Amino acid sequence: MSTNQQKENSKNNNEEEVDLGSLFTIIGKGFSKFFNFIGNIFKGIFHFFISILIFLKENSFKIGIAAIIGFAVGIFLEVKSSDTYSSDMLVQPNFKSVSQLYNNINFYNDLVEQRDTLGIQNTFNLDKETAASLKEFSIEPIANENDIINAYNDFVLEVDTATVSSYTFEDFKASFKDLDYKTHEINVIAEKNDVFNKLDEIIISSVVKNKYFSRVKELTNENLNRTDSLLRQNLGQVDSLRKVYMQVMIEEAKKQSNGTSIDLGGEKRSTKELELFATKQNLNSELTDIVIDKSEKYEVVNVISNFQPVGYKIDGVSENKAVQFSILGILLMVLILLFTKINTYLGNYKK
Repeated sequence: MSTNQQKENSKNNNEEEVDLGSLFTIIGKGFSKFFNFIGNIFKGIFHFFISILIFLKENSFKIGIAAIIGFAVGIFLEVKSSDTYSSDMLVQPNFKSVSQLYNNINFYNDLVEQRDTLGIQNTFNLDKETAASLKEFSIEPIANENDIINAYNDFVLEVDTATVSSYTFEDFKASFKDLDYKTHEINVIAEKNDVFNKLDEIIISSVVKNKYFSRVKELTNENLNRTDSLLRQNLGQVDSLRKVYMQVMIEEAKKQSNGTSIDLGGEKRSTKELELFATKQNLNSELTDIVIDKSEKYEVVNVISNFQPVGYKIDGVSENKAVQFSILGILLMVLILLFTKINTYLGNYKK
């Protein structure tokens, strides 16, 4: 009986050893396939780069010729073209006037693209030669993360808690548009370097003279002035009350120094004094905010910096036509060579 049990136990142990051996074999094959897969990826990447290098080596002469031709064409065009100059102006539009400003800048640029010299003359009161020298108008925001954060804080204060919980900062940031930024840069390119100081006043006045924005500015400033006056009156009243409490406390202190009476209301008066102090601090904080608002919203469009009287010359590698056409020649030659190889491969594939 015991011999049979020993044989059965030995048989079971052998089966377990076989199962474990099979398991380790499967795991080993899995790791082997995984590392082979990773190795094939690196081999493919290495083969890809080697193929590029072989392609460039075989066609270096043709690519070089294309680069030289492009460089020569670029130099010719560079010599024939006039120098261009640029100038920038930084502005902060108020009362949602930024859309109007963008529309006006796009309109000026359309006049330039259509070569409507007469339209430019009439718009900016320029002579024909100066008007013809203008080459481009553009505007873009100065992207600032603080603008998004401040706008989100204002949004949180204005809406209810349920809305805030369902509208995260990332959602708000994704919906934040270029027009929502606070500061914007207007750029003008021209062939004359002394035309820019004749443009800024017209650009700003085109928005400022809008009756709607003028009315909103007027009402906003009236409200701010009224609030400023009320806050200053409240501050004066708080200061008067503090002086009264201080006098009362001094008188009470004198009485206590002359006798042994216990003043049970001293603690209450001290609390009132602290409340008045906190009230004054809050009023000062509100007044500071109002002063900032008054300074920022005094105009429809705040001009942070005007166009420079003399524009800076546009140059550099990225603006050099010789470099641009040289790169263009290289790219065109590479595309032609690749197209030829693909065409040859397809022809051989059919055979």
